[in-house]
Amino acid sequence: MTRADGYNWSRPRPTTAGLRGDAALAGALALAATTTSLLYHRMGYYEKPAELWVWILGLALCTLPLALRRVAPAPVAVVVAIGFFVVGQFAVPEVLIVNICLFLALYTVGAWEPRRSVALWTQLGLATALMIWLVVSLIVSSSSTETLPNFSRSGLFSAYATFAVLQIITNLLYFGGAYIFGERAWRTARLQARLEAQGRELERERETSAAQAVALDRIAIARELHDVVAHHVSVMGIQAGAARRTLDRNPDATVSALGVVEDSAQTAIEELRGLVRTLRSPDHGDGATTVGLANLADLVAESQQAEVPATLIIAGEPRPVPMLVDIALYRVVQEALTNVRKHAGRGASAEVRLRFERDAVEVEIGDDGVRRELPKTPGSSGGSGLGLRGMRERIGAVGGSVHTERRERGGFMVRARVPLSERPEAPAAQILSGAAA
Repeated sequence: MTRADGYNWSRPRPTTAGLRGDAALAGALALAATTTSLLYHRMGYYEKPAELWVWILGLALCTLPLALRRVAPAPVAVVVAIGFFVVGQFAVPEVLIVNICLFLALYTVGAWEPRRSVALWTQLGLATALMIWLVVSLIVSSSSTETLPNFSRSGLFSAYATFAVLQIITNLLYFGGAYIFGERAWRTARLQARLEAQGRELERERETSAAQAVALDRIAIARELHDVVAHHVSVMGIQAGAARRTLDRNPDATVSALGVVEDSAQTAIEELRGLVRTLRSPDHGDGATTVGLANLADLVAESQQAEVPATLIIAGEPRPVPMLVDIALYRVVQEALTNVRKHAGRGASAEVRLRFERDAVEVEIGDDGVRRELPKTPGSSGGSGLGLRGMRERIGAVGGSVHTERRERGGFMVRARVPLSERPEAPAAQILSGAAA
């Protein structure tokens, strides 16, 4: 039985061990009922006991169906109640075990019947029918002097009337106890099922969160490695090519170019070491990156050394920005200048604009290359597209946006803008979806 909240409130299906236990219980009760009925008969509990076949039928109906009590609770309770009626109505000499069997059957209906309306009406119907049978028997016995002959029947508070009241109260407590204990067992099982379902759901969420965290870490590491390696290796490649071309005719230029290669290699190694230290010990302050917008002038100078003329223009009043925004914008400029060196063609120049607005900060990198190739996007050819993807991930993570386009007068432009007031944090799911695009 599944409720609207998605939890399965029904009890689990009886196990093989549970069914075997019920069968053993039914057999033990049948044996006990046979033994006690013989003892009752020996002590002369009834002067005229029932026929043997009625005796066997009544005890069998009361005990043996309990082997299936958890498979079919309601039908078993009805059969046991019929057996209880046969034992009591036709003078089968047994009182103790049949009462235990009836109580167990009514309890099982409340504890195991998944259809709660069926459970309620079964318990209510059987209790009502047996109470009516009891009251009728008491009324019939009140006019017979053979039943309890020593009990006075005269007066409202006679001994027999008191006996009848006690019988009714005892049976009401009997049926009420079976109902209460059965309902309590059902509610306990329902609560346990709900807790187990919630536990499984929490475990799935934990596994999903762990997998998501690993994916985000891999994306962040890949982005850092791309930013560090691609930038410096592109500078090294350009300078190595210049050194090769000028090796014979201009040794001084070759030495200068090789010096830039050496410096770029050393810088790349230092940044990689810093990244490794950060990954090994995230709380270690020395491993954290220190690059930011304040280092844009160094990026522009490095681009000029790599034979790509570049200028830096700052608009607005410079002011501190959050560290994550500072690093993200720096990496966008770094990647954009790397792309200029890789795709804009020889003779291209770049212009870096840093704008401080009232509620945002923006960087714009444009070039005038004429043989520019767009990084590959799904369904197109070109570069790997990792650079632009990394830009969008970084800026998206701090609540900003990246815009790229070809310029009408030639070249390419990258613009990254990050709001500074009420800047939202991008959820993990958004970062992952951006990485998968």
